Amino acid sequence: MKFNRFGQYPIAFMLVLLCTIGLHHITFVRAQEPPQVQIIQPEPNPVVPESIFMSQLPSWARLVDIRTVNRNIRLDIRYATTNNFLKRKLYPISKCALRSSVAQKLALVQTDLEKIGLGLKVYDCYRPFSVTEQMWEVMPDPRYVANPARGSRHNRGAAIDLTLVDRTGKELEMPTPYDDFTEKAHADYQGGSAQSRKNRQVLKDAMKKHGFIGITTEWWHFDSEDWQKFAILDISLGAIP
Repeated sequence: MKFNRFGQYPIAFMLVLLCTIGLHHITFVRAQEPPQVQIIQPEPNPVVPESIFMSQLPSWARLVDIRTVNRNIRLDIRYATTNNFLKRKLYPISKCALRSSVAQKLALVQTDLEKIGLGLKVYDCYRPFSVTEQMWEVMPDPRYVANPARGSRHNRGAAIDLTLVDRTGKELEMPTPYDDFTEKAHADYQGGSAQSRKNRQVLKDAMKKHGFIGITTEWWHFDSEDWQKFAILDISLGAIP
């Protein structure tokens, strides 16, 4: 095989050629990546449509009037009056509605308390989501009013505000009145009278026995321990049987 005069040195020939065309002037540019676009998903509406509530929930998860479960539980539904921290009526009627399974547990608390001459008086139960929005406008403090972005356990029909009464219906002494937004209403407050703290503990123990959990800032508020399984609703109290 014959080679031309450069054929004997092919590698050297290529180096000379590249240098001749100016390899040292070549600039390599990284391909520009397309800009990252952040897609912001809209906040999902936390409220279950009324049509789903009415047609698809099993019986244990439906909202029921507590008076259809236990008529001995006394009512003082404050948000159906002007006697509340907003000083205006928020509910069209005075009704304590709860998920049926939660109402059944509350009835057991009432039965137990009756054995020692006591009973329950309820201030608030299920709270429509739209009412929580109104409350947040006045008091945007998550220690006392649920942020509508997450909804309230009251909106789920799985929370109750309540106190103790004697056989005649008279309220027992507690560290503060209902909706007192001070540290005196906290569950671990050690001030006030010894009797008020004792009564607070009796209420806590009675509720805990049947699956209710208190919160740190309000001695009167209790959540059903399974509240997570219930969705947020905005059903009018007047629409609940």
